[in-house]
Amino acid sequence: MPRARRRPAGPDMKGPEEKRTKTKNLGRASAQVENSSLQKTPVFEDSGEALSSYWLMKSEPESRLEKGVDVKFSIEDLQAQPRQTTCWDGVRNYQARNFLRAMRLDEEAFFYHSNCREPGIAGLVKIVKEAYPDHTQFEKNNPHYDASSKEDNPKWSMVDVQFVRTMKRFIPLAELRAHHQAHRASGGPLKNMALFTHQRLSVQRLTREEFDFILSLEEKEPS
Repeated sequence: MPRARRRPAGPDMKGPEEKRTKTKNLGRASAQVENSSLQKTPVFEDSGEALSSYWLMKSEPESRLEKGVDVKFSIEDLQAQPRQTTCWDGVRNYQARNFLRAMRLDEEAFFYHSNCREPGIAGLVKIVKEAYPDHTQFEKNNPHYDASSKEDNPKWSMVDVQFVRTMKRFIPLAELRAHHQAHRASGGPLKNMALFTHQRLSVQRLTREEFDFILSLEEKEPS
């Protein structure tokens, strides 16, 4: 299938400072590179209640070279990996990194196709290894090399994810946006969805209500 012309940066289309990447030739997932921020994200609400632990993780399904490396990685690429499992490396944003560090075994995440002709939710994955140092920060030939990170005090983390299934139908960004806008008025479950309120993040937390509502969309024809 021919590549579609890249559109200008927008809520899902990233500018040059934020790119979701996958170092395909290394056989592992790289999460989207965002503007680094010192903002820290707590695992708990102010009330002390644990947040619902559901996630959305962005990846680029179309070929794009970054420092000579094709960063394409789709849900189909994950499915084709040995044991349908890979590491999610390349996160270079502190808030997204903290989300990776908050992930626990068997938690589920939507696999989101980003920076492409039709962005949207393509499948489900689960966390099969909790956060550990991201090796790409130390590899000088890697697009995500960070000279300021030290092996005895690494700045960046990654998790391992495993393919669960593709969605029964692809849930496009445009459909999610329509629900978000409607829910802002009605108080529905997607009213504060981070995909629209913190759209620059490649790793995002979802509430249980958001997760369940999106799953319910699989059974409905798009309006």
